[in-house]
Amino acid sequence: MKKFKGKILCLDRSDINTDEIIPAKYLTEIEKRAMGPHLLEDLTLEGFDVQKDLKDIAAIVTRENFGCGSSREHAPWALEVNGVFVVIAQSFARIFRQNMFNCGMLAIALPKEQIEHLFECCKIGDSFLSVDLETATIQVTSQDKHFTLPFTISEFDKTLVETGGWLEYADANY
Repeated sequence: MKKFKGKILCLDRSDINTDEIIPAKYLTEIEKRAMGPHLLEDLTLEGFDVQKDLKDIAAIVTRENFGCGSSREHAPWALEVNGVFVVIAQSFARIFRQNMFNCGMLAIALPKEQIEHLFECCKIGDSFLSVDLETATIQVTSQDKHFTLPFTISEFDKTLVETGGWLEYADANY
């Protein structure tokens, strides 16, 4: 199972689409790893520096409708090869969300108030999280704050994550 802990990157925008997550010009690559250097390279967001801000992150926190656009699996793959196994947002595009679970990764939807709380933590310095899948909680730590956020996950999605994704689940069960 992937590790669901590490540094958080806050992207303060709604509607970040799959072309911004991984530009379409890289979809001809035949290996996931080849997409790694291009994660979020077309994202336009004031104050965001793709070279500096993606260093050592494990999770992204963002606003509404993350992963909208096309239905390709390449967007979660680009996150995966960069070690970003958790995306937390108010909402997700339906297919992107399922593609995350199919890859054994977490797409966690939280209410607006909790998203705001996470953004406040990111403003005061580096913030880190640790996800406990068994209790469906997120432990968040920043310079002077430590708190826990509950989240919901279906039993099937939890099983997909625990087994490493859809392919691993299918191999074990069919």
